[in-house]
Amino acid sequence: MGNWGRNEWAIVGAPCGDIKTLAEKIIAALSGKYAMAYVDAEHNDEQTAVSPRLNNGAVLEYIDADEAQNISLNSEVNPFAKRKLLGDCDVVLLNGNHHQGQQQIVVIDSRKKESLRKRLDQLTAVKLFLLADGETEPFDFIKEAIADWQQIPVFKLSETEQIVNLINNSLQTKAPVLNGLVLAGGKSERMGADKSAINWHGREQQYYMADLLKPYCQDVFISCRDEQKAGIDPNYQTLTDTFTGLGPYGAILSAFRQQPDSAWLVVACDLPLLDRPTLDELIASRSTKHVATTFVSPHDGFPEPLITIWEPKSYAELLSFLGQGYSCPRKVLINTHTHVINPSFPESLTNVNTPEELEKVKTILQQKNITA
Repeated sequence: MGNWGRNEWAIVGAPCGDIKTLAEKIIAALSGKYAMAYVDAEHNDEQTAVSPRLNNGAVLEYIDADEAQNISLNSEVNPFAKRKLLGDCDVVLLNGNHHQGQQQIVVIDSRKKESLRKRLDQLTAVKLFLLADGETEPFDFIKEAIADWQQIPVFKLSETEQIVNLINNSLQTKAPVLNGLVLAGGKSERMGADKSAINWHGREQQYYMADLLKPYCQDVFISCRDEQKAGIDPNYQTLTDTFTGLGPYGAILSAFRQQPDSAWLVVACDLPLLDRPTLDELIASRSTKHVATTFVSPHDGFPEPLITIWEPKSYAELLSFLGQGYSCPRKVLINTHTHVINPSFPESLTNVNTPEELEKVKTILQQKNITA
């Protein structure tokens, strides 16, 4: 990560007003797909009075307004706090005249030529040159400082669509890969037998579910307790709990602990009616802008945590909730920016926890097999 987030784009080399205008256009074009943020410094024409509460020693003031919430801090915001503040943002645009970013968009504008010369050490990963009106090519000192400058795309500052497309294409290449996680580490106390070993479809359920996820995922793991690992078929990858005693919550955290930059399609093993059309629907609806993508449970109307795509940004949220004493994945989904969809096949989300429920689902599967 950079100082602010996973994907930072610093716009540098233009008057601050032009940078703000460009940032506004980029945000307007991409905010439907990505969670966007903008970072700048205060300017003379935008100075605001410091709250008397902050002047009197308060470290934070939160104002709940109708359309937005305003938070003012009276303490240093170090890089760790900045990342926490913008942890759920996919893109952070920065005014590069005031802040350094991982990647840079360099505007060639003679009005800021000397200012840009002073910032050569900040040009560590230039992805785009933009020519202001009247400019034809990068300055000579830019050519000397950036060895591969001729391979870097050059647009006019006014070519907003091309600028947006370049950023969008870059973000798409960085989209988190999707791994699968089959939750098979429960003790099945209500069932009285190991639910992951029930044979619904010709083989143990944990293996059936892992095979069901494979077409959608880069890697699929069976989540289990450490003492279960030796009994699992070595042809299947396992991921043992490192956050122990937390049930499914611990399994999800353990997956992120191993691969924090991957997204995780998490599925409980006690969903014998889960099928490909339902998974197709979930995958097609995936929104990386959100913390997670999931279904509305047909049983209680709340988000269904155990057939959910958890994005990398959810890792920090899960840890934060745990730090506040909560270990319920559903509570995280309800209280964060979650994309929730209505299932077209609600029956497929039926879970089985008791012998009575098992018999009901057996009847449903038998009827389906007869029909087929």
